[in-house]
Amino acid sequence: MAAGAAEAVAEVVEVGSAGQFEELLRLKAKSLLVIHFWAPWAPQCAQMNDVMAELAKEHPQVSFVKLEAEAVPEVSEKYEISSVPTFVFFKNSQKIDRLDGAHAPELTKKVERHASSGCFPPSADEHLKEDLSLRLKKLTHAAPCMLFMKGTPQEPRCGFSKQMVEILHKHNIQFSSFDIFSDEEVRQGLKTYSNWPTYPQLYVSGELVGGLDIIKELEASEELDTICPKAPKLEERLKVLTNKASVMLFMKGNKQEAKCGFSKQILEILNGTGIEYETFDILEDEEVRQGLKTFSNWPTYPQLYVKGELVGGLDIVKELKENGELLPILRGEN
Repeated sequence: MAAGAAEAVAEVVEVGSAGQFEELLRLKAKSLLVIHFWAPWAPQCAQMNDVMAELAKEHPQVSFVKLEAEAVPEVSEKYEISSVPTFVFFKNSQKIDRLDGAHAPELTKKVERHASSGCFPPSADEHLKEDLSLRLKKLTHAAPCMLFMKGTPQEPRCGFSKQMVEILHKHNIQFSSFDIFSDEEVRQGLKTYSNWPTYPQLYVSGELVGGLDIIKELEASEELDTICPKAPKLEERLKVLTNKASVMLFMKGNKQEAKCGFSKQILEILNGTGIEYETFDILEDEEVRQGLKTFSNWPTYPQLYVKGELVGGLDIVKELKENGELLPILRGEN
């Protein structure tokens, strides 16, 4: 269906090109637009498409759209879609919120909130405030060192965030990050929660350390290294990870939920062998994602290791299966 044909009726519109997407943003600027970045190989996407269809019936004033992530890569890259399903919310042609993963209750809650009251929950709704407070507590405790920033460590989207990342990297500090542009609720709520009006914000063990100026002061006084946890050297970390289990699969997603077609296929092959294996989701750790390519001299994912040695990617594993060599290798007999 062409974007221009999209009417505010109980249906989910499918967009197949960047041009259609831009036209839809323009045509639906006044209403809430919910884009589902999906893939036909992912069963969780099909489930969420059903959820979208139901929400479209309940909210005829909201425009619900399906966009196949791998078929329209320029749009997926623009909005940093690295896994499916992902939902991006637009109002006035601007991104206002995002949801990663197949979370039907959370999607429903976000649609209801944005459809009824713009970007923020009603101030009178104490229940939503309590939910946000609990969510922020979980986020600030999500890793021993958590950085709330504009953008990602790989692509900071403001100078202060860029400087903060550079300082943390310079001191070999292990940290996880949250892009406050990806969630307007967190972006506004954390200012009140932390009583700190600007970004970036650095938390250690769930406690606010401060923003860039504070971190610079701690660096100058040589206190930063005593406050923040140190990261192990990457090569040592990769050796430990590749030897974590006898059979280790580095993939996009995990055993329960593959996030690319190649990873899904290799899971099906391994599950058919009956051999025990562990997985590592490279989408969750950019350092491992990039570092393992050099470590293994193998540029793509998935990557399969047996006893710390690289076997190869999907094509190699398929060949080994066809030749009857896969089981002996997985058992460590070769």
